[in-house]
Amino acid sequence: MSKVVEITVSPGGETTVRTRGFAGSECREASRFVERALGRRTAESLTPEFHQDQRAGLRLDQST
Repeated sequence: MSKVVEITVSPGGETTVRTRGFAGSECREASRFVERALGRRTAESLTPEFHQDQRAGLRLDQST
């Protein structure tokens, strides 16, 4: 699986960041640049893969 950082912006301006194909906390490092650019994080939801060795995902809900 390739590594992907997916950014979705709702019509209301809320942003969701999801990572795929990253191992453990590597997903946080991959999405850090987006989080810094967007501002304060309002919620974080870690997928079960975050705690596995091979793959991890991260969902960050942010508002500007």
